[in-house]
Amino acid sequence: MEMASLINTTAAPDLNDSWVDLFSSLTTVAVVVFSLVSLLGVLGNGLVIWVTGFRMKKTVNTIWYLHIAVADFIFAAFLALRATSLALQFHWPFGNFMCKLCGTLIILNLYASVYIMVVISVDRCVSVVWPVWAQNHRNVRSATYVSLCVWMLALIVNIQHYFYMDTKKETENTTYCSNIGFFEKATPTVIQTIVITHFLLGFAVPLTVIVSCYAVIIHRLRRNHSLASQSSRPFKVITSIIVAFFLCLAPYYIIDLIQLVIFKAPNATFHFAFVIVSNVASNLMVLHCCLNPLLYVFLRQDFKAEVRKSILNVLESALKEEKKHSASDMKSVNTRQSREKSDLITEV
Repeated sequence: MEMASLINTTAAPDLNDSWVDLFSSLTTVAVVVFSLVSLLGVLGNGLVIWVTGFRMKKTVNTIWYLHIAVADFIFAAFLALRATSLALQFHWPFGNFMCKLCGTLIILNLYASVYIMVVISVDRCVSVVWPVWAQNHRNVRSATYVSLCVWMLALIVNIQHYFYMDTKKETENTTYCSNIGFFEKATPTVIQTIVITHFLLGFAVPLTVIVSCYAVIIHRLRRNHSLASQSSRPFKVITSIIVAFFLCLAPYYIIDLIQLVIFKAPNATFHFAFVIVSNVASNLMVLHCCLNPLLYVFLRQDFKAEVRKSILNVLESALKEEKKHSASDMKSVNTRQSREKSDLITEV
């Protein structure tokens, strides 16, 4: 997320007026984007945390939404420190510990958010493929344990970022916070290992799992027309999650891979273009933290009617478990399985 590229800056053009204007414009855009995303992310996810954590009955769904909202909330909150640093022309006034903590928590919560999205996708897939098993084993305690494991995994994968980040006193009144110092000293092999691992664990593997899960869900729904007719909202949510995931994170990770191939900018024109593209990618990536409340709440078929209600009622209605029909008169196993599958699908 650093504004500065890892591409060797010795190949950068001289700091003429064009370069200064470009860099100033990109910094201004980033300050605005980071600030707005931070504000919207804190407010939106804070509202989801309040509703799912304190107003609603604990269910598997509310556990998932609570943890993904916590991850995005922390990401958005610490993004405000980055926005402040950019507004101060990259000066970091918060000290070395906060530099390390901020850099670590931003990437850790990005991973946690993505991994919980993976868990939600797997949960939905299992509910469709094995509805009876899911009905018997899907409970709040298990969801809580799984969520805690996700946080531990995200911490283990990203703890090294605490050691990458560091402050560097440039002048008497200017201190930078970045990971550039580490990468300047690291060997090409170390850099390649870090970037490829980051790409696989943070993007490629999660995206593959998400797409695979929803491909199975769509296949099952298409085989059962009665279920598919009830699932127009789930299809919208499925498509939106995958598209948002790809659009927000793909450019960021593609830039990382490009830097493996072209570590040194071949000319000034390339450097200009790369700096612009890398900053657009960073701005898109941070949008991820404020989209989930919109995806899970406002993609409702009846939103125009619901908008007349209070936002809290809309959130509660969108995030709660679907009510299951009475089974008192359902004798056969096949009929019971069909009913359970229908109920679980509507949660997607």
